This record gives sequence, C-alpha cells and structure tokens, in this order.
Amino acid sequence: MTWRYRITFVGILFLFFIVIARLFYWQVVKAQELSQLGQQQYGTTVTLYPQRGEIMTSDGFPIATNRIAYQVFANPKEIKNIGETSLLLSKTLGIDQATISAELSLDRYWVPIASGVESKVKDEISNFNLSGIGFEQQYTRFYPEASMAAQLLGFVGKDEYGNDKGYFGLEGYYNRLLEGKAGTAIEVHDAFGKPILSQISQQSAQIDGSSLILSINRPIQFLAEKVLKDSIQKYGATGGMIGIMDPKTGDIIAMASFPTFDPSNYQDYSDNLYVNPFITNTYEPGSTFKPIVMSSALNANLITPDTQCPICAGPVPVGGYLIHTWDDKYFPNTTMTEVIQHSDNTGMVFVAQKLGLTRMIDYLNKFGIGNMTGIDLQGEVAPSMKPPSQWYPVDLATTGFGQGISVTPIELLDAISAIANNGHRMEPHVVTAVENPDGSLVKIPPKEIDSPITPETAKVMTEIMINAVDKGEAAWTKLPGYRIAGKTGTASIPINGHYDPTKTIASFVGFAPADNPKFAMLVILDKPTASIYGAETAAPVFFEIAKDLLAYYGIPPSGGQ
Repeated sequence: MTWRYRITFVGILFLFFIVIARLFYWQVVKAQELSQLGQQQYGTTVTLYPQRGEIMTSDGFPIATNRIAYQVFANPKEIKNIGETSLLLSKTLGIDQATISAELSLDRYWVPIASGVESKVKDEISNFNLSGIGFEQQYTRFYPEASMAAQLLGFVGKDEYGNDKGYFGLEGYYNRLLEGKAGTAIEVHDAFGKPILSQISQQSAQIDGSSLILSINRPIQFLAEKVLKDSIQKYGATGGMIGIMDPKTGDIIAMASFPTFDPSNYQDYSDNLYVNPFITNTYEPGSTFKPIVMSSALNANLITPDTQCPICAGPVPVGGYLIHTWDDKYFPNTTMTEVIQHSDNTGMVFVAQKLGLTRMIDYLNKFGIGNMTGIDLQGEVAPSMKPPSQWYPVDLATTGFGQGISVTPIELLDAISAIANNGHRMEPHVVTAVENPDGSLVKIPPKEIDSPITPETAKVMTEIMINAVDKGEAAWTKLPGYRIAGKTGTASIPINGHYDPTKTIASFVGFAPADNPKFAMLVILDKPTASIYGAETAAPVFFEIAKDLLAYYGIPPSGGQ
C-alpha cells in the first residue's frame, strides 16, 4: 500500500501547489486589478444635481427656465468597435472624431462624452444600439423669450470645475439662491462597473434652487424693446436704452438696451454685450440733470420758481471759460421756471453758484449721485465724485447743467424718481419675491434710501417740469389731456479732452401722471444722426411709450393742455 500512499500524497501536494499558485496569481499578480474591480463593485459617490430655480416676470411667465437634457457617457471596456462608435457619435454630436476616439480608448469603466444633449439627439444615438454608450438625465438653462431682457437676466455658463454658474444680471447676482444645493449618493456597481440601479444609497438630498418673481412687466418689456430697436434705426443711433420704474416702490417695470445678445447662445456674441449698460455705462447726463440741481436749490430756500436770473442776458464767464446756452439764445431776467423750460445753461450756472460747492455735493449725495443704488443686478458701477479740493469754479458751474459730471442711467432714473415720489428716494430692485422649493413665498418689501427734498419742494419741481413739457422745446411731442413732468437732455460727448459737437447722447426723463405717478422713465439714444437733440429723438420715444403705458394702466386724460 506504500505506493498508493505515495501517489495520494504526491497528488495532494500537486493540488496544494496549484492552489498556492492560483492564490499567488490572484493576490499578487492580479491584485491591483481585483482591487479596482472591488472598489467598482462596492460603489462610487455620485453627485445629485439640483434643478436651477426659474426666473418669472410679474405675470408668472418663466423668462428663464430649464429643460431636460442628457449627458452622454461610455464604458470603454464594453465598446466593440471604437472606430465605428466614435464616427457615429462624432457625426451626431458634432464633436471631433479623434477626441471621442481618444476617450473610448482609455482603460476606464466610465468616461464622459458630451453634456447638454437634447432629447432628439439622444434618441438618435439610442437608435444606433451602440454597446457601452449610456445616458444620464440633466437640466440645461432655457430662455423662452430668446433675447428679451437678456442683459437684465445674464446667462448660465460653466465655472472652472465644469459646473453651472450664473454670470451677469440676475443669474449672477442671485446665483447661490438659484442654483440650490447638490446632494450625494453611493451608487453600487457590479464587478464590471455597471450600476445596480436598485442599490443606490442617498447620503444627502439635493435641494432645488429657489425661483425669482420679478417686477418686470412682460408686455411693457416687450413694448420698450420694440420701440427702442425701431427708434435706434429711425434716428440712426449706435445704440440706446430705456428704463421704466415705479417711483413709489423702486420696482423696475422694464429695462431694455440695444444691441443685445441671446443668453441661450451667449458664446456666439462678443462679451462686451453681456453687461447691462443701464447699470454699468457712465455718461454726462446733460440737461436731464437740471431738475436735480434746481430742486436742491429750491429745497435749500435759495430760490423760488419766480426768482429771476441776473446773469442770463448773454454768455457767462467762469474761471476763464465762457458758458453759452445750447442754442445761443438768451433771456434776460428769466425766471427759474423758464430756465428749465428753455433748458437755459446760464440760468443753471446761477443756480449752481447759489448752491455753492458744499451744498451741491451734499444734495447730490442725497440724490444718490456718486453712489451705488443697490439694485439687485450683478455689475452695477458708480462713478465717484471728485473730492471738494479738486473742484474748480467751472466744475461747479457745468455741473449745474449736467456736464463735467458722470452718472449711470439707473442713478439718474432713481434720482428723478425721488422727485416723483414726494422727495423719497427708493432703492431700485428687480425681484419682488422669492419662491422656495417647497412653494413658500418670501416677499421683498420696498426700501427707502433717503429723502433729499421735502414733499413741498417735490411738488414745486414737478410743476416746473410739467411746464417744461407743455412749453419747452419738446412740446410738440406731448400727450394732450395729460399732466406729464419731464426734461430733455442733449449731452456732448467728451473725446480726447474736448467735446465733439456732432456726437451727443440724446435723452428724455420724466414721470406720469404727474399728480400720482405710475411710472418714471428714462430714454437714452447714443449718437443719433438724424438729429443730435433729445427733443427731436429721445422725447418722441418717451411719449410713444408713455401713451401706451397710460392706456395699459387704464389712466384716462384728466387735465393739462
């Protein structure tokens, strides 16, 4: 029996060595690969992306929303024919074939191919029945009204990590509120890296973004944009903008600018179009600034509407300069009411000198000039005023008629709205409420910033501005039967240290109905060529829109000439 034991022993020993060899193979030679497979099977942490909040106009229409899209991914280890697969994906997705082929050649279980793929493209790829190709649902930003209010909205792009991020306008200012909070989950895979859908363990839930409800009135926004675009073409301007605001609350009813861009395809446009010029562009406001300076002097009891100007018989010398009226017409002993009516620069020099530098700076600060308005849009700027030590007599004089001082359109509109609102200056804002993911609504109340003038002064200044509309150089554009307060502006543009007389910024600012204003509006046309004067370009635009606004709000004629 000895030989039998020997054969059995040798057999067992042989099997033992085979087991040891196999263990060595799996635990040493294949150790790294098995470790990776084990990790793949155990699971990976995946990000649960929230749905971005919507942006809705005052009527509840989503002017910025989301639509379902897909991420296309691949498991290179399951790809049967890299050449054929990369060719089909390249033609369908519009991606370079070599780029896709390189991704499919990687020794991985999962590689991204494309994101933001539309449903019809996803269906087309699915019909190819390509092994190793899969899809993951995601959301992309969608703007149903295309370029409407684009510079007010901003857009959603990618940050340095490839995640969605809002830029400019509302998308940028409220990005953290809109984007929500991502969640995480453990996705269990099998040994081949395929997810086991029934075995997903959520670690933290994602929180969808909150939605914004705007003060923007969609029909009025559409009206403002259409009239602006038509007027730019009609008057040969290089661009323009319109802002409409409720002076009692600070609500921005409409904000339009042109040229503009499509936020859904922002990458196809020059990046200088992304900024909102109504809050970023600085300019010399010209005569639209005169009501601010005049109401300041009225409030300080330095003048009355009937105060006569003793220096208005001709050009006024100041600090070595000779200041003229815009049309070189002069009105000796003209009243302050007539100074605004005729847009008399020499009369405003008199008013500015009566105010003096200290009071001028103090009142301008109260009107918000040189300061941020606080509007809830990304990108607002505010050109600071010079310190008192750097003001010369001519600076004080020219500030009286809006030259030599820079503002943004939102600064001017907000300041004029204070006159419309009985002297109370409100913080302009675009968002009136935030809708949380659970449906609860948080309203944003109006905020008063300052009271630069008294209600009595505001009423006096309003009457002066009504007179300017009824009897001034833009009287031909007024609406019969309505009391509308307003002021034209024609500001020369400084170029290389001097003013170009052929290039101007034409504007008109006003509010209506004057006795109980429903809106204040600023119209600006940049470098119009049909006429350089605000009375002949910006004023007709203002009254064209005002006519429709008064009808829209159901306000009938009730007085005036």
